[in-house]
Amino acid sequence: MWEPLQRYRALDRESRRIFRRAAVLLPWIRVSLRFRGYNPTFSALQNHLGFPPATPVAGREHAQRVTRMVQAAVRYSLWRFTCLEESLCLWYLLRELGIASQLRIGVRKTQGKFEAHAWVECGGEAVNQPEAAHVHYAAFDKEFSEPPGDLS
Repeated sequence: MWEPLQRYRALDRESRRIFRRAAVLLPWIRVSLRFRGYNPTFSALQNHLGFPPATPVAGREHAQRVTRMVQAAVRYSLWRFTCLEESLCLWYLLRELGIASQLRIGVRKTQGKFEAHAWVECGGEAVNQPEAAHVHYAAFDKEFSEPPGDLS
């Protein structure tokens, strides 16, 4: 029980801030997805960020630090979050920090069962998929990081 607290205290100030933001944002995303759905949740996150899209102001190392903090918030949470919830949180925090990123969603059919998966890419590389699980999914051509177009 003390080890996680010691690890948290050993983090630098910026990493602790990112961890706390993720720990608050993850449950909000879960509740919003459940009660409002994907489009309103994504739109709310986008509206809070504002557009035009982020420009790269930090390197891969900074994106990896944000990714580690989001994954730590997921790991030490009382709840289990889905890949979509985790990826929305990571995408939002990266964009908030000015790091260009894309939310990607892919699908596959395995043994007659339809499956979907979400991940975040920075510079064309999946940052929250160290095992490259996303390569087994057919990603939609559309990036889910820009404001939605006219659906009619």
